[in-house]
Amino acid sequence: MFLKKDNIQLGIILGLLAPFAGMLGFYFWRFRRLTIVEFIQFLAIEKHLISAMLSFSLLANAIVFTIYINTRKDKTARGIFAVTVIYAIGVLLLKLFY
Repeated sequence: MFLKKDNIQLGIILGLLAPFAGMLGFYFWRFRRLTIVEFIQFLAIEKHLISAMLSFSLLANAIVFTIYINTRKDKTARGIFAVTVIYAIGVLLLKLFY
């Protein structure tokens, strides 16, 4: 299975996909009665929820990172960490200036 590999490219891919899983988790946790389109429209109106959703998606990256660190897949964890740092900087800038 490709998830058992230990390389930076896999870490980058997982680091990019995990936030989307976190966003979906946030959607199902808080807004499951809305459709995805209604949820996106609601986020456009209630901008303060965007930072909460993005923070939740960073949590998903942290969980994936922890799993790969604990299984000693250090190269994959390094890729996840690199994407997480870039993503976190973006979230911080969004929170400061938006």
